[in-house]
Amino acid sequence: MSSVTDNDDAAPAGNASPGTGQPPVIRVLTLFPEMVRAVLATSIPGRAERQGQVRYEVTDIRDFAVDKHRTVDDTAYGGGAGMIMMAPPVVEAVEKVREREDATVILTTPQGEKFSEELTLDLLADLQAKGELILVCGRYKGIDERARELVVTREVSIGDYVLSGGELPALVVVDAIVRRLPGVLHDEDSAANDSFTADREGGLDCAWYTKPPVYRGLGVPEVLMSGHHANIETWRRQQAVERTQERRPDLAPAIENAGSREGPAEGGGRVPRHDRNRRTR
Repeated sequence: MSSVTDNDDAAPAGNASPGTGQPPVIRVLTLFPEMVRAVLATSIPGRAERQGQVRYEVTDIRDFAVDKHRTVDDTAYGGGAGMIMMAPPVVEAVEKVREREDATVILTTPQGEKFSEELTLDLLADLQAKGELILVCGRYKGIDERARELVVTREVSIGDYVLSGGELPALVVVDAIVRRLPGVLHDEDSAANDSFTADREGGLDCAWYTKPPVYRGLGVPEVLMSGHHANIETWRRQQAVERTQERRPDLAPAIENAGSREGPAEGGGRVPRHDRNRRTR
């Protein structure tokens, strides 16, 4: 078990857990600790720990193996293809690292509830309230069902497909949660109006542009250059609605009225699909 980064120079914790004065801790249990540590030490997740907003502890499940060969898997009772992660290493690893009996223990699995913005905020609130969140990364065909029954309290899936293991889904979950911790992003409004957020009525984000104003004949919508903030905001909301209806019609019912609350943005309005890549001559 080890922390991901050296926190000797970390800033004071801005997200201290209740009663501890320490930042909340996310514990990841895996057979590939170096893979997990490398990602958690990078970009926003790494910065969050260096700033004292969160702590990571990565535990090698193989340290709890049942024999000197560090065996953590075996064939399935009843036969069948694929190996199964044994219950004892998983259960004993969780029991060793868990500080609170009521800590949420997540198993990343295709059989879990679909990960979403709503679930992100739910797990964020859980982390802030308890100060601890544990993620178990499965491997092989799956884990012994008894491990689920004994220590897992929640199962999460990042989509309807299968990966080689639970590490990448666990890292997706961690990144989504950590970036929503107060103070982690330089501009928290940036996260507040991302795709799927309440600001976007659960729909997709709008199109965004930056310098240069013209690139390979493609220009920037005039409204974004106008300096008229109300019109810009109206344009962005309308763009988000249109993009959602076009690309994710399954989300459209939730936002179908979002773009009708204000009139068209002066100097821009909605960009028709056939005009989105219009060239500036």
